[in-house]
Amino acid sequence: MSVLDTLDQNNLPKHLAIIMDGNGRWAKQKGMLRAFGHENGTKSVRMTVENCARLGIENLTLYAFSTENWNRPKLEVDTLMKLLISSLKKELQTLDKNNIKLNAIGNLEMLPKKVRAELQDVIEKTKNNTRMTLTLALSYGSREEIANAVKSLCCKVKNNIISIDAIDESVINQHLYTQNLPDVDLLVRTSGECRISNFLLWQIAYAELYFTEVLWPDFSEQHLYEAIASYQKRERRFGKTSEQIK
Repeated sequence: MSVLDTLDQNNLPKHLAIIMDGNGRWAKQKGMLRAFGHENGTKSVRMTVENCARLGIENLTLYAFSTENWNRPKLEVDTLMKLLISSLKKELQTLDKNNIKLNAIGNLEMLPKKVRAELQDVIEKTKNNTRMTLTLALSYGSREEIANAVKSLCCKVKNNIISIDAIDESVINQHLYTQNLPDVDLLVRTSGECRISNFLLWQIAYAELYFTEVLWPDFSEQHLYEAIASYQKRERRFGKTSEQIK
């Protein structure tokens, strides 16, 4: 029996987030430039998106490019931006075929104009799709996101739009990039690194964390199913006791 056959369709994460790590190391192992790893990583993206939609996962968020990634060598950044444009063009048909809506979060104004234009085009053309929401975190940093939310709320308090006493978790949620998404249930990181790297810090407060040694270009259907199987074996108590859950 395969791992897929053992999955409980009634206990899937409603929101799966993935830190897609290891493209550069994968390429280095093969004696190739880092760009080769990023290009091959797009195959794992396609596989993951299609299989998550097939399984019935409602929200998938991929950490595609962080605010810190702008500090990488210019050649690598330029390659990533070109790859993003070409991937968006190529995958529009796949998104539509699978009834997937594209979303993007982050400081999108920092992206090159061509990237923003292509991104907005695909977002617009898939906005009515309902099977799954695919969110790309681009030029994204969670601390920056939270800082922007604080600034926005301070401005509203200053202008008497909202009172300090009215600010709670729900109000803060409404001022984050992810305001239309549920909290993350399962966070997966590939490549063996066991850290969050400034990704969805607020949204993963009660997420289950899954780390795998597999480098992103090698991440397969089997690895995806294993991550979900691990999630399904966990007891999610949200501060309660095991007895209360049962």
